Amino acid sequence: MSAPPVPPASATVRVPAGTTAGAAVREAGLPANGPEAVVVVRDPDGRLRDLAWAPEADVDVEGVPADSEDGRSVIRHSAAHVLAQAVQQLHPEAKLGIGPPIRDGFYYDFDVATPFTPDDLKKLESAMKKIIKAGQRFSRRRFADKDEARKELADEPYKLELIDLKGPEEDVVEIDASGELTIYDNVHAHTGETVWSDLCRGPHLPTTRYIPAFSLTRTAAAYWRGDEKNPQLQRIYGTAWESQEALDAYLERVAEAERRDHRRLGAELDLFSFPDQIGSGLAVFHPKGGIVRKELEDYSRRRHEQAGYEFVNTPHITKGQLFRTSGHLEWYEEGMYPGMILDEERDADGNVRKPGQDYYLKPMNCPMHNLIFDARGRSYRELPLRLFEFGTVYRYEKSGVVHGLTRARGFTQDDAHIYCTEEQMEGEIASLLQFVLELLRDYGLDDFYLELSTRNPEKSIGSDEAWERATNVLRKVAEETGLHLVDDPGGAAFYAPKISVQAKDAIGRTWQMSTIQVDLMLPDRFDLEYTASDGSRKRPVMIHRALFGSIERFFAVLLEHYAGAFPAWLAPVQVVGIPVTDDQREYVEQVAATLRERGVRVEVDSGDDRMQKKIRTHTLQKVPFMLVVGARDVEAGAVSFRFRDGTQVNGVPVADAVEAVQAWIGRRDNTSPTAESFTAAH
Repeated sequence: MSAPPVPPASATVRVPAGTTAGAAVREAGLPANGPEAVVVVRDPDGRLRDLAWAPEADVDVEGVPADSEDGRSVIRHSAAHVLAQAVQQLHPEAKLGIGPPIRDGFYYDFDVATPFTPDDLKKLESAMKKIIKAGQRFSRRRFADKDEARKELADEPYKLELIDLKGPEEDVVEIDASGELTIYDNVHAHTGETVWSDLCRGPHLPTTRYIPAFSLTRTAAAYWRGDEKNPQLQRIYGTAWESQEALDAYLERVAEAERRDHRRLGAELDLFSFPDQIGSGLAVFHPKGGIVRKELEDYSRRRHEQAGYEFVNTPHITKGQLFRTSGHLEWYEEGMYPGMILDEERDADGNVRKPGQDYYLKPMNCPMHNLIFDARGRSYRELPLRLFEFGTVYRYEKSGVVHGLTRARGFTQDDAHIYCTEEQMEGEIASLLQFVLELLRDYGLDDFYLELSTRNPEKSIGSDEAWERATNVLRKVAEETGLHLVDDPGGAAFYAPKISVQAKDAIGRTWQMSTIQVDLMLPDRFDLEYTASDGSRKRPVMIHRALFGSIERFFAVLLEHYAGAFPAWLAPVQVVGIPVTDDQREYVEQVAATLRERGVRVEVDSGDDRMQKKIRTHTLQKVPFMLVVGARDVEAGAVSFRFRDGTQVNGVPVADAVEAVQAWIGRRDNTSPTAESFTAAH
């Protein structure tokens, strides 16, 4: 007789009053081992509870398995506690900061005399493994009041500061949203002695043995609670997973991401750099990078022309009053470069004859586009008016967050602003979103979901009614695409809700790409109007749209997505001719000239290196087509193809080769050519 099937870990079970959730889970036969082991439960209010939790009344709960997102967060937070315990074992003088779970891992901050070293991480990992093997029990204990908590944590100054924070206002892992103060004891499995404790709201795993796989990854300096006015602490990062297999897969993804790092590839492929003489976060594009960038922009321009956009251009600097009108100086000044006082005039005695005016580098293009709309009277017949600009903007990102091309201080947005009537708004957003998705697919990204960022009442302008109207339209259009829609409560900019397109790259990472914002606020602030069909004056709806986000960031995303091996139509060098000996050089130059006449970017390597070294060099440079020519090829009036993957097609007549290369580039194929795919296409 076969055993009854094991119910899924996420099954709902009844927990009788006075019984622990763990006992009910075991009674129901839910998984207790492996990646699907239930590590906590979710109560009817959606709150995660320890398996040791015993409700006062009967309640139905849902099991949370280790291999779910919530399960992994609990594993990681418990691993952070084990890390902190290990640190204080090896460094008793260390004072504890906070240790939350984060995406794919966890961290913990410590106040220590000297920074941690790689050797320290190895020692800490060893100490953590001993704690995990000991099977210490995580035991929740509630403080009667703040005074009791202060007394017990008198030697932990950072914990004392957290005790006085209100939970709902300060989301820290130590404090419950209700303000209840709890501490978790790590209890010895055999003696029942409390080995170590930490202020925490939980929940946690039943025991340390439920941490099957972890790794400490790196250290960094971090200001206490993210404020540079506070003391600088030492942060240790780690990752923890439901199985060793899951950890190994994650570490391989990290290694692959490092191999694809656009900063590394940018240097190896001679695409761009960040000269110290210019400043942090300010890139220069080298000739090869400039070619890729131009191709990205040129194709985008063609598509925008076809979609009815009109191109505009605006300056990089403006009087400060423009950003007072728009609200940026009120809501975004910290992200702007400081103002400059210009145009002051003084007389011979030094007295101010004409006061200066403040000027700012622009962080956004939208206020200037509003001035273009308002430069003359507008009629409903002109709407929708779609203005488009590759506009360079400047944002003063803190040095700690500047990251290559993906988080720069100067970058160029492919910025569009559409002015339309309220009646046109829904249809315009729908066609705009479709246009965005199609164009991203043209560049080789095709795995999307959408995110809807809604109003933060404390950081926004405008009426509730206007925000609700704009948000509802965005939600409706997003849902009609059939793509998965995720809510981002409070994530909108101060002036408008937005939809953002989230795209997955070749190794499964998600990048925020295009954004679409429905703005019912700035037209009011700029007093924008158009003449309606009945002769009345009305406010236009303003839709903000950045398709790439920024050229620089999109460049970086594609560089990492393709691991530097750009599709042939984007590749800075599309073909390289390689003569086997100097005798074939003139022949290869003639083939190259023919390709060049057809608009193909081609180089000839006539250097002194041996053929195999030349092939290796250009393979590392990710050239999609290598034409290798020996004496037999010259005799036959042919060339031999070598591809990035090492495959070859020999003896292709020159005319056929030129036509095949041109056709491959012309159809904008985003795959990398191989002998098989090239032969099939040819």
